[in-house]
Amino acid sequence: MEPVSHRPVLLTEALAALGCRPGGLCVDGTVGAGGHAEAILRATAPGGRLIGCDRDEEAIERARSRLAPFGDHVYLRQIDHRHLPDLLDGTGWGPADGVLLDLGLSSMQVDDPARGFSFQREGPLDMRMDRSMPTTAADIVNSMPTDDLARILNRYGEEPAARRIARAIDRERGREPIRTTSRLASIVSRAVGPSRARRIHPATRTFQALRIEVNGELEGLRELIEGLTARLRPGGRIAIIAFHSLEDRIVKHTFLDLAGRCTCPRDMPVCGCGRPDFLKPLHRRPIRPGAQEEQDNPRSRSARLRSAERTERSSA
Repeated sequence: MEPVSHRPVLLTEALAALGCRPGGLCVDGTVGAGGHAEAILRATAPGGRLIGCDRDEEAIERARSRLAPFGDHVYLRQIDHRHLPDLLDGTGWGPADGVLLDLGLSSMQVDDPARGFSFQREGPLDMRMDRSMPTTAADIVNSMPTDDLARILNRYGEEPAARRIARAIDRERGREPIRTTSRLASIVSRAVGPSRARRIHPATRTFQALRIEVNGELEGLRELIEGLTARLRPGGRIAIIAFHSLEDRIVKHTFLDLAGRCTCPRDMPVCGCGRPDFLKPLHRRPIRPGAQEEQDNPRSRSARLRSAERTERSSA
């Protein structure tokens, strides 16, 4: 059985959403260890091709090894997925039949203490998906002004105790720089205090907010979806798996806008905004993992899959 840490989330559902067909060209913008990519290539055989990227060099090397049997049907690059539209243009392989984005943090990254993503493992406070990036979570925690720190904890972590946590961090970093995951988790836990009703660890939202800030995870997501949609052939599909509400909200509203959601005032008797329809969402609500998948892979519990199909009309 494949280890939990390497198990692609919502695999069957993602393949169904993409509508993979033999000979199709698919794009995996967050290729990770290549689990989704391998399944896509098998579903599009014979003749299927895949363009994949990831910002993590280690992930690309794992995917390259896993997908080696598919030879020149695979093109992989280590880049930020926000540059994926340009990568697709550069290959000359497009337009695409399907695009997949799995926006969640890789389990391999979480499980590696040296990466500093998890408060459950002692390690340096890093959190960079691309280790060539200059700014780590420790840099932010130890140098960001208290008000700005509280703002990102509130915005990206939706943390109700953001100001209290930011003040506690400021006090502790004044004594000694905060450099490890365990020390930060301890500071946050003490600042938040005990609660019998809490369902998650008190540091969960803080670590999420810092990770999003370090990696700029929400920046350019809407533009990326628009750019990839424009590079789908009519009838092609885009499927996106998100793991927290901030990402999912951007995906949802971008899909709705590209589907021609009317922006006229509600009291207007006739639509006058003329919004073109570019996408057709395939389901009204996000698809969630079933009970069996959640049991087999608890990390899948927060996953939400949304998908849409490119229409014949263009956005021009």
